[in-house]
Amino acid sequence: MTLQQMKYAITVAECGSMNEAAHKLFITQPSLSSTIRELEKELGLTLFLRSNRGISLTQDGEEFLGYARQIIAQYGMLEERFIDRTARKTRFSVSTQHYSFAVKAFIETAREFGLENYEFAIHETKTHTVMTHVRNMKSELGVLYLNDFNREALTKLFHEYGLEFHPLFDCSISVYLSRRHPLAGKASISMEALQPYPCLSFEQGDYNAFYFAEEVMSTYDYRKIIKADDRATLLNLMVGLNAFTLCSGIITEDLNGPDYVAVPLESEDRMTIGYIKKARVELSDLGRCYIEKLKQKNASAEHT
Repeated sequence: MTLQQMKYAITVAECGSMNEAAHKLFITQPSLSSTIRELEKELGLTLFLRSNRGISLTQDGEEFLGYARQIIAQYGMLEERFIDRTARKTRFSVSTQHYSFAVKAFIETAREFGLENYEFAIHETKTHTVMTHVRNMKSELGVLYLNDFNREALTKLFHEYGLEFHPLFDCSISVYLSRRHPLAGKASISMEALQPYPCLSFEQGDYNAFYFAEEVMSTYDYRKIIKADDRATLLNLMVGLNAFTLCSGIITEDLNGPDYVAVPLESEDRMTIGYIKKARVELSDLGRCYIEKLKQKNASAEHT
């Protein structure tokens, strides 16, 4: 098994197509297919499932690529440090549930280190995808929450995926809604008062079990519920339909604008915001800086 074979397999997985991957790698499709078949034969595993709709990873393929990405990343650092220090930029990537404060911390980290010398990436995505990205080293860090409902299930998955969860801060639950909402001026809001209004939830795709939900109290029997894929759509629905979602209460006005508020929910439930990282992998300087920025977001929220 060679580094080239691992790089080819990673590219195929990212592209989801032999033709597209071959084009990206500047080789012929038959040559790429032959290389992948040789790798699978050597490993005694099927890494990819081929169909008319393209290529998808098997479970063995997911596990193999997780290790392959680590090896390629480590080799890249060796190459940069000892062979060609000007060849490539250091890469820093974060995957997160849909939190504006996580995006804000990322922006501040990028500004502090500078865009000239680093390659930055942030993925605001589904809960399971956050874990998969960190597992496969696509992202150094993942940001998500635990509470009494999802803690046992997600902690088990963290262990299976070779991940560590590190708590950052605990917070109570707030209702996030438009300033135009009839309940926006309340000091606190009960679940009963929310019943006439649509609850907004982020779509989790194939992994839609309740413990993957980004919103706490996901098993509550809401009269009206709307699922969306991105935060911008959620904000539009809040204004257009007097909808709401449940959140940490840490809002970022300079990113989302002043037209939204977080009102405390009348509930004893709490959530723990934290980050996940690959077990036994040391954090980079950027990773440590980003974590400090996340902690600062909570500290500043507590004083507003």
